[in-house]
Order: sequence, then structure tokens, then C-alpha cells
Amino acid sequence: MPQTTRNGLSGSYERSAAARVRFRRALTLLIMTVVVPGSAQLMCGNRRVGRLAVRLWAACWVLAAAVVVIGLISRRSVFTLITNPHLLVAGRVLLIIGAIAWVGLLIDALRLGMPLSLHRRHRLILTALNGALCVGLALMMLFASHLVAVQRDFIGSVFVSNTVSEPSEGRYNVLLMGADSGPGRSGWRPDSLTVASIDKDSGRTVLIGIPRNLQNAPFPEGSTMARHWPDGFNCPDCEINAINTWVGEHGELFGDDSEAGAKATVQAIEQVTGLKINYRVSINMAGFSKLVDAVGGVTVNVRERTAIGGIGSPVRGYIPTGERHLDGNEALWYARSRVQTDDWTRMGRQKCLMHAMLEQLSPKTVVTRAQKIAESSSALLTTTIPQQDLDVFMDLALKAKNRDVSVVSLVPPQINTGDPDFDKIHSMISDAIATAEGRKVNNGGITKVSLPELEAPTAEDLAKDPRKAGNTEDLNSSC
Repeated sequence: MPQTTRNGLSGSYERSAAARVRFRRALTLLIMTVVVPGSAQLMCGNRRVGRLAVRLWAACWVLAAAVVVIGLISRRSVFTLITNPHLLVAGRVLLIIGAIAWVGLLIDALRLGMPLSLHRRHRLILTALNGALCVGLALMMLFASHLVAVQRDFIGSVFVSNTVSEPSEGRYNVLLMGADSGPGRSGWRPDSLTVASIDKDSGRTVLIGIPRNLQNAPFPEGSTMARHWPDGFNCPDCEINAINTWVGEHGELFGDDSEAGAKATVQAIEQVTGLKINYRVSINMAGFSKLVDAVGGVTVNVRERTAIGGIGSPVRGYIPTGERHLDGNEALWYARSRVQTDDWTRMGRQKCLMHAMLEQLSPKTVVTRAQKIAESSSALLTTTIPQQDLDVFMDLALKAKNRDVSVVSLVPPQINTGDPDFDKIHSMISDAIATAEGRKVNNGGITKVSLPELEAPTAEDLAKDPRKAGNTEDLNSSC
């Protein structure tokens, strides 16, 4: 009788030990499938399927390594790959197929673990873990596929131009036009006009602010506008932001060209600044608030109490002074408000707001809020930047993020907006670009200097006042 008991205990122990071994084996097969899909089948399942899966997995790692190496050599080449519409479609399809295949391999790994031979508790643990892995990995890959689709749709809907413009004298000059339309106003009026002049190699940027009420804007010889305004756009109400409206009201002069107003505005900006405009970006200011909300708001240093409302409507409140995290509506009014202030101060606030958006937009925000950003941006932007140049501007944006931004504003007292001195304007812009490129004006000539020799911000500049942002060599020192 004692011998039988000992044998019974020994048999029970052996069965328990065997059950633990089977459980560990089943867990190992699942972990192997997560780490190297197909390895479980290669060891104890359908080896043909296992070999195919392992080889494809190895190919994915080789491809990822190649992309990393390419990125280290040429970051722009990676941007070219991730903005190619055909590659994006292929990537999305492969991610979906990969998600389905990975889930299938996990389910098969569970089968290979022979769950019916396990204790009930072990079987429940294994089944729950397998389900969590299937759902988690599938969601991860399907979310990545969704991001790819969002990016492709955004690129396809916004960057529709096919005309590539080469940099002029080593710089890309992009006209940013913000539409401040509203009730009682005729046409689409770009009340915010800024030229971003960007060095094609370094990304060093000079922002040139053009007042909406600049008058006498000239046009190039031979153009339709020059024939009707040979002495510049000089009627009593002919401010530069009204060019688009005037063209719209005289559409018979421009045929069926729906872009005539924007093109005429670009012509005037080129004559005013002396710069060739490569591309233009039109920003719907109402849509701007949606973009700010999509990225989770923006933090700015508010130095003057700023009214919300007051442009054709009652003042509904104020943005108080201090460092404030603004939502979309507040950011819109911070950029638009002219109550108890002037256009020149507003232009400075707009530069600071653009600078803050550039500084604060992180990769994590872009990934986690990709769809909202894409949806708001599609409603916000129209541009002539083509898909072929997206890689260029993505690379320049990253370079510009880590460099000082200079600002030149064509405002009083330097410039009389009612009777501007265009030669002086050209000189101001040339000097600002020369300084940004590491050159300094010296008795009418240009002398090469090293960047550390550039004038550093004074103690007063470091007080960070957006009202000083109209003219500065370092926008960060004022904002």
C-alpha cells in the first residue's frame, strides 16, 4: 500500500511536470512567432510556410536597414520614398497583407502548442495571450496602413501642381497668403502676405512681411496688369491685398484663368521684393483654427491683451498677457486682431505664431493626430508646390527648425506704405538675406563673414516681445 502511494505521487508529479513543459513550449512558440514570424512553423509545423515567412521577415529588416543607411547618407532620399504616391499604395497593401499573415501565423502557433493537451488554467492563459497578440499586432499594422492612406490622400488632394520651379540665386522664395475674408467683404483678400526666402542648402530662412495696405505695387512689363496700371496699382483704394479682388471683378481681361488673381498678386510681390517667387501657399484663416486644434493648441508669449472679435463683429473677450496655450479660435484671433493695435503689431504676432507652430510641432503629434492634421490642412491649404518638390521642403523644414529665422517687415517708419520706396525695399531685403547667409554689407559691397560674427541679440531683445518681431535677425529672440 505505501508503495502504491509513492507510485501515485510520483506519477502525479511527472504529469504535472510534463504539463508545465508543454505550457512552456506553447508559450515559446507564440513568442517566437512575435519575434520572428514563421520560426514556429519552421521548427515544428509546415516548414515550407515557415521558410517563406522567415525569409520575408528577414527581407523587411534588410529593407529597413537600407532605408536607415540611405537616410544617414541623404535624408531627402527617404522623404522622396515616403511621399511617392505609388510606393504609398504599395506600402499600404503590404501592411494589410502583413497584418493578416501575422495573425494567421500566431493562430497556427497556438495550434502547434496543442492547447487541448494543457491544463485548463494554462489553456486559458495561452488563449488570452494569443488573442491579445493577434489584436495588438493587427491593430498596430492596420493603424500604420491607415496613416499611409491618410498621407497619400493628403498629398494627392493638396499638392496637385506638376510644375517644378528651380531655386533662384540659391534660394526658394515661397509666398504665404492668409485670407482674412468675412461678411461684407468682396472677394478673397489675402490680408496676410509673407515671403519665406529659404536657403536651398542650409534652410536658413528670412521672412519678409508685406503690409496689406501697401500701395502703388508695380507689375512686370507686358503683363495684363501693367497695361491697365502702368504706374502701379495706384487708385485710391488700390492696396496690394485688393489685387485679387480687382482681377476677379475684371475677369474678362484674363480669359478663363481661374488663377489670374493669385498670379497677378505674385507678379506684384515679385516687383515689390525683387525676388522671384517659386511657389505660393494660400491659407484659409478660418481653417487655420482647425489646424491649431488638430495639433493640440500652440503656446505663445502674449505681451499685449489681444481682443477676440472686433473685425465686423463685437469684441467677445480678450486673450490675457503672459505665456498662454491657445486653442484654435484664440490662435486665429491672436493672428487677426487689430482692436486697440495696428497692422504692424499684428504682422509681428503672425510671425511669432508661425514660429511657435514650427518649433512645437513634434513627430509624436504628427503621428498621433495624423488624420485630424491632414483633414484640417486639406481645408486650410492650396498651393503650387508640386509633389515632386515635397522631399525638398520636408528636408528644408527640418533644417530650418534648428536655425535662426530673420524677419524684415516693410512697414513705417522704414517704409511709407502709401508711397513706398521700392529701391529701399530691395536693399533692405538684400541686406537681410546677405546677413542670413553669413555675409555683411560693407560700404555698399558685400564682405564674407563667419556666422559667429553676426550681431547677437541685445539684452533688450532678449525681453522677448512679439511687437519687435517685425524686424529681427533672430525671431526667437522676440517671440
